[in-house]
Amino acid sequence: MDTLSYKTISANKATVQKEWVIVDATDQILGRLGSKVAKLLRGKYKPSFTPHVDCGDNVIIINADKVKLSGNKWNDRIYLNFTGYPGGQRKFTPAELKARPNGTEKLLRRVVKGMLPKNKLGAKLLNNMYVYEGSEHKQVAQNPKMIDINTLK
Repeated sequence: MDTLSYKTISANKATVQKEWVIVDATDQILGRLGSKVAKLLRGKYKPSFTPHVDCGDNVIIINADKVKLSGNKWNDRIYLNFTGYPGGQRKFTPAELKARPNGTEKLLRRVVKGMLPKNKLGAKLLNNMYVYEGSEHKQVAQNPKMIDINTLK
């Protein structure tokens, strides 16, 4: 067996094939949707996945306001935020966050951000996600393709 014929291919910025994909969030569970979107952003579904390179796709999430949480998690789950000042710890539930302006986008960004690497690459990958509450989006010129998120593992 010729071991030199097996070479590890490492993707870089020039060789990466980025695509635009649309994900419909209608009746999707928030956490499961977030983990699959994080994998798409990271590029884990591609055979040329390289951990330290942005080789993932640009993801457009439509109908984000129709996402679901099971049980009573809309009111029982608590997110914490700290302002940096003494006594500045703030608590809010997903229902309170969704009621704010751009709340649905903030909720999805918070969920997906927790599933990405905690470094500069994770912050850069999060910028490749676009969230819209309705079925209309602004990235028509990129010719995104619609994918069924339920077929991904």
